[in-house]
Amino acid sequence: MKSLRYLLITDGSSDRVLTHIITWTLRQHLSSGSVIESHWAEPYRLPGSPPDSADRLKWLITCGLQLYENIDTLFVHRDAENQSPDQRASEIHNALAEIVDPPPPVFVIPVKMMEAWLLFDEEAIRCAAGNPNGRVRLKLPACKTIETIPNPKQVLHDLLLQASEAAGRHRKKFRPHQRVHRLAELIDDYAPLRNLPAFQALEADIHTLVEAQGWDG
Repeated sequence: MKSLRYLLITDGSSDRVLTHIITWTLRQHLSSGSVIESHWAEPYRLPGSPPDSADRLKWLITCGLQLYENIDTLFVHRDAENQSPDQRASEIHNALAEIVDPPPPVFVIPVKMMEAWLLFDEEAIRCAAGNPNGRVRLKLPACKTIETIPNPKQVLHDLLLQASEAAGRHRKKFRPHQRVHRLAELIDDYAPLRNLPAFQALEADIHTLVEAQGWDG
């Protein structure tokens, strides 16, 4: 395969960083030399008013596919949070069942929040915080435990602020949520996530899709 276009559907704006994780994982399974073109359906820029109900996911997918044509595969993200991955998968199945001829889908369902998948690379965290040579000790969780953390978003934001070593006015102006996007760009190897069941499921689904579509050359 020479070129693949995929569309990521998410609930919130911070979740677009998943494109970096998805693209890295696709590269591990696609034929050599394949070009990957990622698109993200930003929820707050989609046309119309989003419904505040179970129809919201269907609306996100429908509007996204209207904006981005000739999509080869669709990645649909839902954080599991307080629901089981099976429940989230069922919600996605139900939404897709109401859409005519959608592209082949892959479900992206972290156990807690997307931010958990960014808690393993200390060097990248320091660089994203704008202080690559910082010396403050960062207490990163063991990679195999990151999906058990109750609030990974807060943990990640705290780590970025600590890594910045910002003080006074600079500390008040520091915006961790903006640094998260840079962090996802800086991580060049997501292989440590292969210790996590949720990521294992995502990669297995990507491998199955690539084989089924004959994209592995």
